[in-house]
Amino acid sequence: MALDLSKLTIKSAHDSLLAGEFTARELTQAYLDNITKGNKELNAYLEVFDDALKMAEVVDNKISHKEEISVLAGIPLAIKDNILIKGKIASSASKILENYKATYDATVIEKLKIKEAIFLGRANMDEFAMGGSGENSAFGPTKNPHDSSRVAGGSSSGPAAAVAGDLALAALGSDTGGSIRQPASLCGVVGLKPTYGTVSRYGLMAMASSLDQIGPITKTVEDAEILFNAIRGQDKFDSTSTDGPAYPANGEKKKIGVPKNFLSEGVDDEVLENFYQSVHKFRDYGYEIVDVDLSLLKYSLACYYVLMPAEASTNLARFDGLRYGAHQTGADLLGDYLKTRGEGFGPEVRRRIMLGTYVLSSGYYDAYYNKANEVRQLIKKAYAKAFEQVDVILTPTAPSPAWPIGEKANDPLQMYLEDIFTVPVNLAGLPAISIPGGFTKNGLPLGLQITAPHFREDVLFSFGKRLLML
Repeated sequence: MALDLSKLTIKSAHDSLLAGEFTARELTQAYLDNITKGNKELNAYLEVFDDALKMAEVVDNKISHKEEISVLAGIPLAIKDNILIKGKIASSASKILENYKATYDATVIEKLKIKEAIFLGRANMDEFAMGGSGENSAFGPTKNPHDSSRVAGGSSSGPAAAVAGDLALAALGSDTGGSIRQPASLCGVVGLKPTYGTVSRYGLMAMASSLDQIGPITKTVEDAEILFNAIRGQDKFDSTSTDGPAYPANGEKKKIGVPKNFLSEGVDDEVLENFYQSVHKFRDYGYEIVDVDLSLLKYSLACYYVLMPAEASTNLARFDGLRYGAHQTGADLLGDYLKTRGEGFGPEVRRRIMLGTYVLSSGYYDAYYNKANEVRQLIKKAYAKAFEQVDVILTPTAPSPAWPIGEKANDPLQMYLEDIFTVPVNLAGLPAISIPGGFTKNGLPLGLQITAPHFREDVLFSFGKRLLML
């Protein structure tokens, strides 16, 4: 049977499964057919799993026997290639782990298996989550479903393209400096970066441990809320994880902060125009717009590109070719390391490892790494002060729409500037969501980012749903 996947959401698919309008197997097969037709062009998936239909049949059997199922049962998902699924390859889109099979499930995967979600396959990404365009994958760039000559954003390029291109109903990605929100913006879908610690990182390949966070990419805010609630919670395997404090329902929030002094330089004219149109819509619907001082955020990129490479160089030291992954033989042990890592890691990964090693080296640790940590604390305080005045902070998600593939590939600085609105959120550990906010004159998606205080994902969902209704 032919299914119109473009209009499906998690909730509507669940209702249709219970009503017998289609089976989980038929739903899964429809997505597999779309992948067969569309993935060659988009390169959103690195591998499609051969057991997806068997997982769907288990759900159908429960439905036929009138057993209770979760809202995620039978829902086909794409999983970013740096999240471990036991027995499946997890390469982080890198040649060094091209044939590595995970020996255990990530906590988020374990939770989704209990909910009986369907895993369609592992989605493409920037190698080891290092990139903002999807072009740094060792297995070719992901392309944007709205215009395949343009980037899908990164590093969660595959998950975002899969959802936007109807190759998955929803997806899991990871966000270190905007890697869920930015591709969601460029592909015209919803992307949630939860509060640091609310979702376990156990089984996520670490890039920068104090910044990384797993989160959902979906079509709607309601779907993001469903998926977030399924994967959140404290985990004994992740000491940084927490359930977070409980907040009472205290009515609809009405104050929106706009950091006008942070919206001037380097932002595309159409992005700014679209952003202020949305601000005016909120004001017309009775929301109070408050100008907040977040001028300190101009130091965020410099701070991030000291801390993140430092943590990445440490985390990636484990990939030496001796215990798992690719191995190249050199003249001696050092030669093995140099040859394995030199050939196994791509250019951007090598660049960040060298930057990180440098800022941690003797004589530079205090000048760079410690100074960046001090700036990080100032950024956290600036946000805390702003949230004394407002309920959420609204900015564009990205300073530009999707650009042509290859346009910024040889200019790392221009690529890094694409993270200007998303990076500060990770430095402060705050939750933020990217919502589709309109289109350019050429039909390219634009995103709006809503940021809330720690553990206030509920506020994000409330504002996000309202924004899509305006």
